[in-house]
Amino acid sequence: MNISIAAKKTGLSAKMIRYYEEIGLLLNVSRTVSGYRDYSESNIQNLLFIKRARDLGFSMEEIKELLMLWQDKDRASEDVKKLTEKHISELERKANDLQEMANTLRHLAHGCYGDSRPECPIIQELARNK
Repeated sequence: MNISIAAKKTGLSAKMIRYYEEIGLLLNVSRTVSGYRDYSESNIQNLLFIKRARDLGFSMEEIKELLMLWQDKDRASEDVKKLTEKHISELERKANDLQEMANTLRHLAHGCYGDSRPECPIIQELARNK
């Protein structure tokens, strides 16, 4: 199938599909005699796997590793779990950082009168040298 059909089946853009092929996430894409990409059902399954992993926040490097594990029928589930738990820890760290930022901004916004006066603790905090 051509790239536009592959894009429709996966919900990915043609540009993103080409990118995944370019960086080595999508392998074994055959070409027609005229040089056009010809995607197989296996390619579609790989693209859906990649899309789902991206939706869950895995990095491209992690996705490469997950793809290799997925395709290795002799894999140890322990390897998949370790990679996933590492990713969970990173997501939790990022979530904590975001919550701290939101709390700081909420505190600053609470202290700002939001009126016609120029004084604003938000601006003062942003301008402060630490």
